Amino acid sequence: MNTQTGEPSFRQSVDLMFTRAAALMDLPPGLEEKIRVCNSTYTVRFGVRLRGDIHTFTGYRSVHSEHTEPVKGGIRYAPSVNQDEVEALAALMTYKCALVEAPFGGSKGGLCIDPRHWDTDELEKITRRFAYELIKRDLIDPAQNVPAPDMGTGEREMAIIADQYARMHTTDINARACVTGKPIHAGGIHGRVEATGRGVQYALQEFFRHPEDVAKAGLSGTLEGKRVVVQGLGNVGYHAALFLSTEDGCKVTHVIEHDGAVENAGGIDIVALRDWIVRNGGVKDCPFGTYHEDGARVLEAECDILIPAAMEGVINMHNAAAIKAPLIIEAANGPVTAGADEILRNKGTVIIPDLYANAGGVTVSYFEWVKNLSHIRFGRMQRRQEESRHQLIVDELERISRDSSINWTLSPGFKDKYLKGAGELELVRSGLDDTMRAAYQSMREVWWSHDKVSDLRTAAFLVSIDRVAKSYTAKGI
Repeated sequence: MNTQTGEPSFRQSVDLMFTRAAALMDLPPGLEEKIRVCNSTYTVRFGVRLRGDIHTFTGYRSVHSEHTEPVKGGIRYAPSVNQDEVEALAALMTYKCALVEAPFGGSKGGLCIDPRHWDTDELEKITRRFAYELIKRDLIDPAQNVPAPDMGTGEREMAIIADQYARMHTTDINARACVTGKPIHAGGIHGRVEATGRGVQYALQEFFRHPEDVAKAGLSGTLEGKRVVVQGLGNVGYHAALFLSTEDGCKVTHVIEHDGAVENAGGIDIVALRDWIVRNGGVKDCPFGTYHEDGARVLEAECDILIPAAMEGVINMHNAAAIKAPLIIEAANGPVTAGADEILRNKGTVIIPDLYANAGGVTVSYFEWVKNLSHIRFGRMQRRQEESRHQLIVDELERISRDSSINWTLSPGFKDKYLKGAGELELVRSGLDDTMRAAYQSMREVWWSHDKVSDLRTAAFLVSIDRVAKSYTAKGI
């Protein structure tokens, strides 16, 4: 805990939230402790010769729970990476996977590096050496530990890791399954890049299907017209904002970035703003709205939905009381500290928690892992057969129309839409939507039926801990 501010650390926040939920359960003390603690953390320090000198880097791979294997969790590149952060993220991965019923334990990795300081060739050398150090200790393996992208990493790093694993395991037919989030040409899956942001959208859609849940947040109606503030327009924030604004009719009125914020009450063009940020490195001087230098203060703007989609701890004990959003959905990991969570709950703010809201990434990673193990693209076997069956129905409808005395025709566009069989992207989106709906239902049931549960985060932890406990019990622990 920060003794000057009284704010719990990220790791302490996760443990406090776990303990609050576990206190409502009848778990044996030993089992509760076994679920809470992090099983192991490996710290590696390795050197890479770059720019004429040897540079030493520090990396981590933490395994929180092996109640089921392989364990799963991303690798982030950031100068702030430390052991406590990695262990907290690994714990969240355990509970997240259990909540969405992905058959993984929780893990996480990190490298203490600012990727902006190195060019692409240098980053490849660093990534290969980091991967080598983890692979030779079985901390990357299709059956034991499967990383994915996180902050500061993406498809390119995952492809490098997969290639490094294949070089070290030349006869492993399942080598591509050692990591997820790869490019399509390297064994990836359609829909993975957008998956976490798409999951945020599906989570909000499911929340708004239940008027009584919406009323708890002091809102009404559908997503149409809701004012949204997005903090962080990285991969997750960008896709969430894009889908909500273009498909659900939301108005993204504020976007907060590292160098300030932009405001437009009429709604921000997310694609145009993203292009500006890529070209200019931030939102300053952008022509799409009013610029605010103090981005942190914009978290307190009037809105219907607040989406923190960047770093942990951005909503804390110092600004929680000033947050006006009645509904917060945690697209990032741990954006609301335990202290802030209590303040917001007492205010009546509804929080859709991170271990559910941003589970789209690990869900589609699960689909990619299964694709790699099955060695076949989703939809390849059934798509054309599905189209043939649909063609039979369309042909029969057209025959009836010709033979009938009633003059009627199919609606414009119906035939083309109905005849199109589901490909990999459609199947991935269907599976993700189903997963997010089922996970919300499991939380919601606890939220409404348990007299001591007043928030979705506690409900989510209760569901997750119960599933992990049952898994350990089945192992004889």
